[in-house]
Amino acid sequence: MQNQTIAPSLQRSKRFATIALVSAVVAWLALMVTAKIFPEYLWLIHILMLSAEAGVVGGLADWYAITVLFRNPFGKMPIPKFLRDHTEIIPRNKARIAESMGRFVQENFLSPQIVQRSLANTDLSLAAGKWLANPKNNAQVTQAIQQSVPKIFEFVGQEQISGFIQSNSVQWVKNTQINHLASEMLRAVLENDFHQDVLQRGLDLAHEWMISHPEKTQEITRNLFKEMGVWRLAKGASWIGIDVQQRSIDSVIGRVEAMLADADHPWRIKIEEAANTLMLQLSDPNSEASQKLNSSKNALLDSPQVLNFISGAVVILCDAIKADLEQANSGIAENIRIAIQQVGQNIVSNASVRELLNHRLSGIAVELSDQYSEKVIRFISERIHEWDSTEMIDKIENEVGGDLHMIRVNGVVVGAFIGLVLGVIRAVVENLL
Repeated sequence: MQNQTIAPSLQRSKRFATIALVSAVVAWLALMVTAKIFPEYLWLIHILMLSAEAGVVGGLADWYAITVLFRNPFGKMPIPKFLRDHTEIIPRNKARIAESMGRFVQENFLSPQIVQRSLANTDLSLAAGKWLANPKNNAQVTQAIQQSVPKIFEFVGQEQISGFIQSNSVQWVKNTQINHLASEMLRAVLENDFHQDVLQRGLDLAHEWMISHPEKTQEITRNLFKEMGVWRLAKGASWIGIDVQQRSIDSVIGRVEAMLADADHPWRIKIEEAANTLMLQLSDPNSEASQKLNSSKNALLDSPQVLNFISGAVVILCDAIKADLEQANSGIAENIRIAIQQVGQNIVSNASVRELLNHRLSGIAVELSDQYSEKVIRFISERIHEWDSTEMIDKIENEVGGDLHMIRVNGVVVGAFIGLVLGVIRAVVENLL
């Protein structure tokens, strides 16, 4: 174990304390010699000697008191047990100190009541929102993301990321019965009349396309007639002046126009009824529609082509993200920065969101403090138990030893002053008597 470097403040305090004690001893010895040389001033010298003696006693007593906190000042000398048992106070009580420190941290910092009371007076979400809304801060967050993501891609590798996403996402989708999800999506669309907007827009596009592209419309109709096996019949009818193909196109256009003009058109109603029927069927996992949907989903995910497409798409996506983030004017990074700033601004401006976030954060913090406070205490205690006693003493003495050794200086000064006062009192009493 390496020796702890002594702090300059500790060295300075030790030096002052030693100088003060040595000065008191030298003064005491000098005064004894002076008393022999100048006996006519014996009464004054006795007062000063008493002051020096008290300073020596005070300095030595404080030195002993401070030393026994950290080590045994007697070394290997044989001393009474009651003296030996009260030396090296801190090393001997390391276990009790560790337990006390752990309990102190728990009772004053980690107890659920303390955490809840502290967070109740703190608007954490407001502070977080202001921090995120600050351009300097969100730029730093964005820069950290911009620097770390490409390194993560290089460290892990696109193929490994692709394999991980493929194996986990595909398995997750396989284990998910998507009929319920599809049913809820249909429900949301129908209840909000979103299907009417989609249908209206689709009819508009279909009508516009058929009017603008008559040749392609006729080609599609011709191919459709051929698939249905009625093309020869339609072609024969044209010989007698009946253009079945154009009539069919006109009929379709007329139907589309009628559906565009009438929100309650029977075909619209039938489409909505079919969607409602499908929604109800998909809500039942045992229905034929649900089973077909899930079977089709599983068959699609088992297809090697689909899996290869997913792998390739992930690799291409990772390469694109990495290449963009490595640029100084990265578009992804700028979008992330704007998103972070907007999140911060929204948190600051929305009191209800802040209240909800503070409530959730407070609940999480209280729960964590309740679950892990004992583990934190145990961790602190175990770390202190593991400390080498010598190293621990060096650390503590470096932190507080400077002030403790200045007590030795105070001991010499205060002791000398008290001795001086007592000497004056004795001299006055002796002269009076």
